[in-house]
Amino acid sequence: MTTAPVLHRLPAAAAANPDLLSLIGRTPLARVRTELPFPHPGFWAKLECLGAGGMKSRAALSMLCGARRRGELRPGATVVESTSGTLGIGLAFAGQALGHPVVLVGDIELEPSMRQLLRSYGAQLELVDRPAPEGGWQAARITRLRDVLSAIPDAYWPDQYNNPDNAAGYASMAAELREQLDHLDVLVCSVGTGGHSAGLVGPLRRRWPRLKVIGVDSVGSAIFGQPARPRLMRGLGSSIHPRNVAHHVFDEVHWVGPAEAVDACRRLARTSFVSGGWSTGAVALVSAWAARVEAGAVVATVFPDGPHRYLGTVYDDDFCHAHGLDRAPLATRPLELAHPQAAEAVGWARCRHVTDPSTPTRIPTGARTPGGSA
Repeated sequence: MTTAPVLHRLPAAAAANPDLLSLIGRTPLARVRTELPFPHPGFWAKLECLGAGGMKSRAALSMLCGARRRGELRPGATVVESTSGTLGIGLAFAGQALGHPVVLVGDIELEPSMRQLLRSYGAQLELVDRPAPEGGWQAARITRLRDVLSAIPDAYWPDQYNNPDNAAGYASMAAELREQLDHLDVLVCSVGTGGHSAGLVGPLRRRWPRLKVIGVDSVGSAIFGQPARPRLMRGLGSSIHPRNVAHHVFDEVHWVGPAEAVDACRRLARTSFVSGGWSTGAVALVSAWAARVEAGAVVATVFPDGPHRYLGTVYDDDFCHAHGLDRAPLATRPLELAHPQAAEAVGWARCRHVTDPSTPTRIPTGARTPGGSA
């Protein structure tokens, strides 16, 4: 793992600022018609970048408030969590609003700009310097997190991957979508911890029972049964199996690669002005595809955050060139997989057979051979 000390310093006490709570939610919907990469009828995007702390401030507040109600999080106690960045912003916001110091366990692949931003918001960072042999960076961060927890009296770990309050935090977003849309046929959700998809689908299907739900994962992610591989994309995907992922709610899953996500992000920025990072590019690509193939369907998705965190990656020509993203052939439609284990997804792949990889299942006969493209 790492030989760095568990903590450079104990976190300082924090004063609560409850006035911040009024800044959460009520984010607008944008109609997106950017060619991604082909013309399409358009889809709706919930712009969480225009809410304080981005999308995950909803989950962060829900987890901390739930823990306070149950007596698991004492007044003024330190919150310790693993993050690739996005939830860290949300926790920094929630910590300021509720009066809790925040220690975030990240890794050395966390962008320098995100490190600066998190520290500017008052969070203390602890970084691991190498991935674990099993479970990659996430497993390494959790190991370090447990050491940090043991070093801080009364520290609380929200455990975003398995905490049901994560999903519960998106009830407000579901209510906003019900008010903003007259009808919804297809919901497209990026999947990392599984929180916002699990939190949205129940309330939205009670309103629109025939709602189709498409999950969007990263190539190299193990969430839906693909082999875990090193991933360039952050904010979606996982090398572990979060219990918050409600596999049964998805009608299909798409895996999207970094070159395709970058292309979508840059197209959005040039022509729709609203854009974001890896998750935004991936869900935009799949939403545009769904709007094309589902004739007349109302399609909606969530853009989790804005582009600012990604100026040194997604929007940086040198970064993209160094990783071969400017030379990679771009998939313009998904390759159809009969089963998540039929083939390793690269570029862009789709599967309509969704399973929970933590539950043993029999692979259908013939499912080892990829089907045609759709």
